Amino acid sequence: MPNISEKSIQMPASPIRKLVPYAEAAKKKGIKIYHLNIGQPDLPTPPIFFEGIKKANITILEYTHSAGYESYRKKLSEYYKRYNILVDYSDIIVTVGGSEAIEIALMTCFNPGDEIIIPEPFYANYIGFSRAADVVIKPIKSVIDNGFALPPISEFEKVITTKTKGIMICNPGNPTGYLYTREELEALKELALKYNLFLLSDEVYREFCYDGKPYNSVMHLQGADEHIVMLDSISKRYSACGARIGALVSKNKILMAAALKFAQARLSPPTFGQIGAEAALSLGKEYFDEVVNEYTQRRNFVVNELNKIPGVKCPMPGGAFYCIAELPIDDSDKFCQWLLEHFNYHNQTVMLAPATGFYSTPGSGKKEVRIAYVLKQDDLSKAIECLKVALDEYNKK
Repeated sequence: MPNISEKSIQMPASPIRKLVPYAEAAKKKGIKIYHLNIGQPDLPTPPIFFEGIKKANITILEYTHSAGYESYRKKLSEYYKRYNILVDYSDIIVTVGGSEAIEIALMTCFNPGDEIIIPEPFYANYIGFSRAADVVIKPIKSVIDNGFALPPISEFEKVITTKTKGIMICNPGNPTGYLYTREELEALKELALKYNLFLLSDEVYREFCYDGKPYNSVMHLQGADEHIVMLDSISKRYSACGARIGALVSKNKILMAAALKFAQARLSPPTFGQIGAEAALSLGKEYFDEVVNEYTQRRNFVVNELNKIPGVKCPMPGGAFYCIAELPIDDSDKFCQWLLEHFNYHNQTVMLAPATGFYSTPGSGKKEVRIAYVLKQDDLSKAIECLKVALDEYNKK
């Protein structure tokens, strides 16, 4: 048998999904699992999304334009204006989820062997996307003690080499929930200009900002249009993860023309996903206010309850619907697997994501887990109760 590729061997398993076989085995034993491991919202997808698809008069399911339907991109441009992001529809390529937006951006902006600086912990799939594109991640560690704020710019400059080509952030952040300030984004812009780097920003959680804190986008930064790429998705915004509709946005015309070639190579984004997403763009402030209020309550409950547990540390996130918690454990991978294989409380257990998979620095995140507070509060309460009991049992064995 021929050998498979080195790239496929180096591709990491998803830390969010790698424990699924243990969860499936537990379910077969009749154990109820509270899934706090994955950012799959439990809020219903807005009915208008499906109504748009039902009303579509389609007799042949044809390819769409490789950049996406022009009508959708024009309405998406109008949507961005709500957030003072001023782009033309031609500055937008519709992608197969935010994942493809990231993949195309990496392949467009970087040569094999180029380096990208990313504050860690970061979204685990950045590692897989970077490996697939032969881009080398240079991590800069943020810390739980200051809520995972942007590390000092001096730390970035320490790792910049002749191979450094860009910086990537997630704002608001997955997995930390950190919400970047305008001052932090300005500092990153100045760094990008100083060293002639791309500045990529994954902003799929822009709707989820709490406590009246403002959402700041890299698209708000002045004088750096040629350096800036925004990555987006409807998955979390409309609780429509399965629609697989994202967007790559930049005012850099050369970059967008090159990115379109990758979009053409995969032909087109999903037709029905675009139709549903276009219909959902009519949803206004009232819808999002309700969603944010719900997630604010969930966040407050989870973080406050976690911090009541002896030995647990969890900063209050400013956005998204995740938090990183430090637990009194020896190894988060072992603990998360143990929860599924060997523990249950009243025939229930909880599924968490080990934070080790959100770092690229070996040995980091050993005492940390990512928690997605995407369940209704009654379920969150039961999940936290399971976790309390589990920590007691785990540390007695």
